[in-house]
Amino acid sequence: MKTGILFTGTGPLLIITSYDSFNHPLLILNLAAKGINRYIAYDLPEELVREKYGAHFELVMQDLHQKDDLRVLDYDGHRLFERFPMSIFSEQKPFYHEPT
Repeated sequence: MKTGILFTGTGPLLIITSYDSFNHPLLILNLAAKGINRYIAYDLPEELVREKYGAHFELVMQDLHQKDDLRVLDYDGHRLFERFPMSIFSEQKPFYHEPT
């Protein structure tokens, strides 16, 4: 299970996925099917996301399948930047994806 922020051409997305990494080939295909071909991804601790989103997080988790699944928890960039400290991005190396 991964939680993270994807920076895409249309803005940031907070996602929860059953894939184990942001470079998993099926996740990349799943995102491409949604029109997301290029992105920068940062891991977020699941506990922190759970704390910030509370009941909404739990509702989305109930709908998440154990395998090959992806859910968008939030797509409002303003709200995302209010809820998470910017330091979270400087503490890790991002994952970059663009089609070859």
